[in-house]
Amino acid sequence: MGHFTGSSRTDLALEVREMLTKEVSEDIPGVLVETAEDEEVIITKVNITTPEAEKIMGKGKGTYVTIEAQGLRYKNTPLQQKIMKLLAKELVDMADLGKNATVLVIGLGNWNITPDALGPRAIDKIVVTRHLQEMLSPELKGGVRSVCAIAPGVLGITGMETVEIVQGLVSKIKPNLVIAIDALAAASTRRVITTVQLANTGISPGSGVGNKRFGLTKESLGVPVIAIGVPTVVHASTIAMDTINTLQEHAPFARYFKSMENLSDTDRRTIVGQVLPEVLGDLMVTPKEVDRFIDDIAVVLAGGINQAMHPHIDYENIHTYLHG
Repeated sequence: MGHFTGSSRTDLALEVREMLTKEVSEDIPGVLVETAEDEEVIITKVNITTPEAEKIMGKGKGTYVTIEAQGLRYKNTPLQQKIMKLLAKELVDMADLGKNATVLVIGLGNWNITPDALGPRAIDKIVVTRHLQEMLSPELKGGVRSVCAIAPGVLGITGMETVEIVQGLVSKIKPNLVIAIDALAAASTRRVITTVQLANTGISPGSGVGNKRFGLTKESLGVPVIAIGVPTVVHASTIAMDTINTLQEHAPFARYFKSMENLSDTDRRTIVGQVLPEVLGDLMVTPKEVDRFIDDIAVVLAGGINQAMHPHIDYENIHTYLHG
């Protein structure tokens, strides 16, 4: 799982900005935000442009795009197809690839743990073509890029750091771009499974649950890295905070929380953070339907990547290209 800041327990740049803006009641210098929405989807672009903004946000300088759709929790095929197209568009804009580019897709995470299996399951549905370039028909050439994919496992299974494996692959394959797919942690329960984040800053495998590993970045690999992730877990303290805030806003219960009115969100998080570890430890929580959610969102991510990488494939019948 990906990287989160220690205080906010989130991988989403959008959520970090929301928390900071709420606390200081003003925009953050060096952080530019654009939002577009319709009745089903909200797209937010967060650009971190200065070293000062990097420090404040706790995230690397670059562009973070989030695509939110609450309907992704449900089996909604038209919405899934819509998100695939939006993801493909944002990925094309962010990657800026030539038609003959080679792309390496990495599915991060532990396939034995369902909330962390998003990367490996998405890899199963990527249309890989690097081995077929010489056999492509003329009408497909130029619109079907050379794509290869792998799920490298995790340190506890392989005994190797993910970055070591990927560095070896990059040195041999020499891709123009690496796309890393990973499960993330959110600070809001409503964003679990419903939000896709793209970032051109790379990713730190393993640290979404406080187990920070070496990052997959342009600096470590020598090629651009785009991270694509979906929150599959929230920290237990997040749920406690959400519950307190909801009850405080609900009139019949408000009087019980009078003493907390003057506490900032940071103070509340500190209090909850001191109490929970004694009882539950560093607990991460995921929906009980997570197995179905992971399968559904893996199809969405793979479909979006496939459309972005292979514009000449017939996506009305994309299911015929997805194995597994």
